[in-house]
Amino acid sequence: MNTKPVLSAEDVKKILAAAEAHALQNQWAVTISVVDDGGHLLGMLRLDGAAPISAHIAPAKAKTAALGRRESRVYEEMINNGRYSFLSAPLIDGLLEGGVPVVADGHVVGAVGVSGVKSSEDVLIAQAGIAALGL
Repeated sequence: MNTKPVLSAEDVKKILAAAEAHALQNQWAVTISVVDDGGHLLGMLRLDGAAPISAHIAPAKAKTAALGRRESRVYEEMINNGRYSFLSAPLIDGLLEGGVPVVADGHVVGAVGVSGVKSSEDVLIAQAGIAALGL
């Protein structure tokens, strides 16, 4: 039987704290979410001033990155390049940049999704959170 690493509750806390620190340093009001490899929500933080819709978008971006095993921006790029049929893909609806997979020992163990500022800035926040794990 194969074994793989998984995100612990402590890992989720580290990710959220580091991502929050990066967002606050830049005065960005965002929602940060962390999911497991199946796209199930493990933790979420909506910072003061973040738009209510960001609490729906951030977990959707994370779920898309986890299930697809790649950054959510890949799907946005496919759609922008004319592959509109991908809009009907099942189980994923965060087809926007801002979802980043968490990879440990070659396994996608989850993902971080951020929403609230420019998509490229959302990614920087997610990456800062993941970096806290030292992977």
